[in-house]
Parts: sequence; structure tokens; C-alpha cells
Amino acid sequence: MKRFAKGRRVILWEEAIPTDHDKAYYEIHVFADDKVRSIRPRIPRDWSAQQSEQAQAGMLDDLLALQGGPKPVLWFYTPMMWPIGAHVAADAVVYDCMDELSHFKFAPPELREREAALLKAADVVFTGGYSIYEAKRLQHDNIHPFPSSVDGAHFAQARKGLPTPADMAGIPGPRFGFYGVIDERIDLTLIDHVAAARPDWQIVMVGPLSKIGPEDLPRRPNIHYPGGKSYAELPAYLSSWDVALMPFAINEATRFISPTKTPEYLAAGRPVVSTPIRDVVRHYGNLEGVKIADTPEAFLQACDAALALSKAPQAWRPEVDRMLADLSWDSTFKRMDRLVAEAVQMRRSRRAPDRFAAPGIRRGGSRPYDVVIAGAGFAGAIMAERLAEGSGKRVLVVDKRPHVAGNAYDLHDKAGVLIHQYGPHIFHTNSEQVVDYLSRFTAWRPYEHRVLAQVDGKLLPMPINRTTLNGLYNLNLQSDEDAAAFLAAQAEPVEKIETSRDVVVNAVGSHLYETFFQGYTRKQWGLDPSELDKSVTSRVPTRTSLDDRYFTDTFQAMPKEGFTRMFERMLDHPNIDLALGADYHDLKPSDLAPLTVYTGPIDHFFDYRFGPLPYRSLQFRHETLDQRRFQEVAVVNYPAEEVPYTRITEYKYLTGQVHDQTSITYEYPSAVGDPYYPIPRPENQILFKKYEALAQQRDDVIFLGRLGTYRYYNMDQVVGQALATYRRLAERMTVQTGAASTAAE
Repeated sequence: MKRFAKGRRVILWEEAIPTDHDKAYYEIHVFADDKVRSIRPRIPRDWSAQQSEQAQAGMLDDLLALQGGPKPVLWFYTPMMWPIGAHVAADAVVYDCMDELSHFKFAPPELREREAALLKAADVVFTGGYSIYEAKRLQHDNIHPFPSSVDGAHFAQARKGLPTPADMAGIPGPRFGFYGVIDERIDLTLIDHVAAARPDWQIVMVGPLSKIGPEDLPRRPNIHYPGGKSYAELPAYLSSWDVALMPFAINEATRFISPTKTPEYLAAGRPVVSTPIRDVVRHYGNLEGVKIADTPEAFLQACDAALALSKAPQAWRPEVDRMLADLSWDSTFKRMDRLVAEAVQMRRSRRAPDRFAAPGIRRGGSRPYDVVIAGAGFAGAIMAERLAEGSGKRVLVVDKRPHVAGNAYDLHDKAGVLIHQYGPHIFHTNSEQVVDYLSRFTAWRPYEHRVLAQVDGKLLPMPINRTTLNGLYNLNLQSDEDAAAFLAAQAEPVEKIETSRDVVVNAVGSHLYETFFQGYTRKQWGLDPSELDKSVTSRVPTRTSLDDRYFTDTFQAMPKEGFTRMFERMLDHPNIDLALGADYHDLKPSDLAPLTVYTGPIDHFFDYRFGPLPYRSLQFRHETLDQRRFQEVAVVNYPAEEVPYTRITEYKYLTGQVHDQTSITYEYPSAVGDPYYPIPRPENQILFKKYEALAQQRDDVIFLGRLGTYRYYNMDQVVGQALATYRRLAERMTVQTGAASTAAE
């Protein structure tokens, strides 16, 4: 909050304090150094919880009226405070979920209900670690994990040998220390066991008691309880210890914690001994300076090892320091600040009209046209924009569908959820030129695509990576080298790789091929992989790392306002007319032009002279569900042949939209319908070459795109193809204009 206060007015609303007065009031405390104001409500001690909350809600209104200014961002650390601010018209609501409070001792029964209401109202949710993130991730659309950060410079003071605090001076060594709240999360039996087993060790438990009393604490001559200490005092205590402890009980209260003290202890240069808290194991388990033990005897042995490490810090601290370099509060603040600003922007945009057609998109401009373009998808729209803006041409864009954007078309369904009408379109590229061009028409929302495959009752990452192998075979492969050796043992070398089956079996063997590829490919293409060109499965890599991103391109993002809005801006030009819901082949002669750019099926253009080119199509079943989340990632694949669909897409992962409901799409491959995928078989390429030969004889037609050139292109490849085609065409037009000018002279 101190960092937020540098650019915002920050008011911290504390929990109510009982008073003997008969009226409620509040105190304002100003922390000049931090620029933070603290509000401390004082509530008559005999008032009910409902009376207290109603009074505090009125106090908050009074405070906001006195402060004036813009609407506030409401930031909640606990759902119990939600009734106090639920009525406030806020710029955004942030729920900072540090723990699963409902699992704590004496948790109020209404906590779960209030958390559900807060999650429904929140624009963005932060979690205090990955375990709590995983538990909450399906309960909100805009949720982000923030594992513990550390003020490295503050705790690094302990490495310099600070003066020993007075209440530590009489305690001999070695000293094993803990600081934090001492409550039901601490394994007091473990502390007692260690103290009894090692009477020459001194155990120091710094911190206040909560929900337990002094009578609950183990008492031995070598266990010390100095009480609570300030943040500023902690480095001095750490400096006086040999080993730092995290003796947490393994129970419901600690199931989701991500202790901030782990990086603080390490920044202070102290080796750490911890019980197996999930986020400690996840983030710090591989560090030499962190010992993790799951039994009392193992904990003693870990303490022995840590005590030895304390005498040789040069052996383990460099590794720790490299890790801590990325855990600063400054970097955490920057990311949080950006997410809060985006949340404000998202809430404000929901008050404005949803989306609208660009005013320049129209039909009915002056004729004649210089160019007619068949298709308002990527290839057609880019050629239209470039010819209109770059060459001053009059352009007519025709599309059989009643909208622009082709298969990338997105729209808000009846529930108001932004979906992709024709299945998910994920933008990724390594081309700066492509990004620079499209960025003229859209801002971007960073998004890295992840896909899971449903196999044998498990959800496993796709493409295959080390996590996939460990999950499928119940392995514990620890390194890229382990995974590579395992895959090499599975591989079945194919002498001559010609088909899609050959590619996979040669790389990973028959079992992985049958598990992930065979059924999916048969459904997708209506053919066995052994009947398809090797290019089909060559597109999907196999990894030995833990990288679970579907794509590894340098640029991965989604148009911030959707694909359709990007296309609307692209086609918003006075030289461009649109004829939507119209077939190019039905145009009147007066609408034709000297040049046609054709992005439809090339065989249709030539009236199927040599027979139709084979395509696969898709059928979609769109559903809206009355829940926040349906699945763990945007796309889940279903490779099993007995499942009729190939995948389910949940769009809010792609768009970042915050909505009480979610919309999903089931995807069914089909032999009939709109042409989507050219079928990659040698005989189909031979047939295409016949049509390509006809196309090469036409100087008045340019064939572009997936259908016009009968090739499977990603979106960025179509963009690159269209831009390159325009450059060549512009050069040709320049030469022709120059020649005509010379002839006239």
C-alpha cells in the first residue's frame, strides 16, 4: 500500500474496535512517511454485528463525501468487510485473497456466503500464492497468483551481523528461530519434540498469540517466547539466529498458505527448515538452503543439516540470491498496479455502448471500382486496406456472410459473453512486421494459450511435455534429460517418414501416438493419420521441458476489443465499400473491376472444372452456462474416438472478459459445411496444381488465403502473405504508371 500511495490516495479501513461510548465514531490516523491514512472505527461493545456493519457503512459514506474526488477502488483483504462497502459505487473492486479463511479456527459461518458475493462483484482477484490460486481459479475470470515477495534490502541487514536484541543476549546458541502469529497453524507438538530431543538447542518463537492461550504452549527451558516484534526489529532477530524455522502443522488452515517469511528468512541469509507446505515445496524445495521434512525425526535431521549450512553460507547463498532477485515488492506492485488500472478500465467500458460498427463501413460509394475483393477475412481485409490507403484505389469488398472478419468473427452472445462464432482463434507470431501492421487497428491483451487433453480420466498438457509424461505414466522425471531419455526409449524409428503417423511414432512411439494423436486425427480429418501428409502432426511439437504453452512465438496476444472490432477499423476507409451477405459470383457487371482479389475456394472460382477439392468442415454447438468457469484452460482436447467432439473452448480465458456466466463451444469435425481445412494428401495437391495452373493464366485475378491457395495457414501467415502480395502489386502498379506516363510524353 505504501507503493500505491505514491500515486493514489490510500485509506486503510481497519477492523472495528470496541468502545464504552454509547455512539459509534471513527478515528483517522495519518502515517506521514507512508502517505497512508488509517481509519479505526469505534463501535459500542454491546452492539450486534449487524449494527456494527450498518454503522461502518454509514461512516464510509461520510468519509467518501468528505474526501470528494473520483470514485474509489475498493480493496478487500477479507470477505467479512464486504457488507461495509458493497453499496459503494466504485471504480473497481479488488479481492486480495491471502488465504482460505473459512478453514481457520473460529471462522464465522457467514464467511463463505460473503466471499461468494465478493467474488461475484470483484473486477480482479489476487491470491497470496499458487495453491490458493489453484483452489479459486475457477471461481473468477480475472484472477492472478502473487506468491510472497520480499523487501530484500531490509532483511539483508541481518547478514551484516546486527547487534543482538536485549531479550536474545542471554540465550546461548545454537538458536533456531521463528517469527509470525502463533496460532492453530503452528505444530506446537513438533516444537516440543525438537526441544526435548535437542536440549542444547535454543528455540525462539517470536510473535503474538492468536486463538490459543499461554496454557497451550509447550514449556521447556530451551523454548523462548519473546512476544510480538515490529517489522523494523525482525532483521536483528534473524541476525542472532543460526537457523530459521517454519514448523507449520499440516492441516486445513495451512493447506493454501504461501508463507511470506520463506523469502524473508533467505534474504536474511538464514537456512530454512520447513514442514511440507505445498507452496514452499513448489517454489523453494529445490534450493540447497531450504530443508523440508514431513516427520518429527526428519525435521530433526533437517535441522542438523541446516545448522551445518549456517557455517558455510558461501555454498548455498548464491543460488538463493539469484532466485530472490525476481521476488521484489517493486515488481509485484507494478504488476498489481497494471491489473488494477485495467480493472478500472474494464468496469468503465461496460458502462459505455458495447461495440459498434465503424462509421466508415458502408455500401453505396461512387463507381467504378478499381479492385473487387471476394472475402472480408484477413487476406481480403488487409488487401482492401492497403489498396485503399496505400495506393488510393476504389475497392469493393464482398462476402457471403453478413459480417466482416471471416472465420475470426467474434460477437457478444445473448448473455453478453464475447465468443468466437467459428471456433477459437488464437493470435501468435514471430513477425514484427505482422504485429506492427495489425497494431494500427487494435491494442492487444497479452495471452499465452494453454491446452489440456482429457485422457484416461486425467487432464494433461498438450503438446506433450514433461508434466504430461509424469501424469500419464506416474513418473517423476526431474529434468529435460530425463524426459528426453524416456521419449527416446518409447520411440519406434521409422525408416522413411511420409505420413502423420510416421512423424509421431518415430518421435514418441505407438502408445503416445494412440493416446493423443490417433483418435483426435481420425475425428478431425475423417482419415487415419497414416493416410495424411506428415505436415499435419509435424505442427505439434513434443517437449522435454515443463513449458505448457501451446505456442512459443515471441508475440502472443489477443485483440483487446476483439477481432471484429479490429477488422471494422481496418475497413473504415472512404475508398472501401462493403457488400455483406452477397456472393461475388452474383455481382452485377457494373460492380466488377479490372482486378479481383479472390480469397474463396479456388475450385469454386473455376466452377469445379476438374472436380471439387476436398475440405474438412466444422459444426459448432454454443452454450452459455450459469457459472463463472467451466474448465481449467481455454481449450480442452478430447482425443478418444468415442467422444464425438474434438475439443471444448471457453472464451473468457481468451478475451479476459469478466462476467457472471461463461460461454463454451463444442467442436464437431464434419465432411459437409463451410470449407475450413484443405486436406493434406498427395492426390489433393495434384488436383490443386491443375487449378493453380489456370490461376497463373489470369492476370486479372489474385488468389490469396487458405482457400485461395489450398494451404493450411495460421492467421499471421495469411497476414504476411497479404502484405507481401500487396507490396509486389504496388511495385507492379508503379511500374505500369511510369510506363504509361512515358508513353504519353
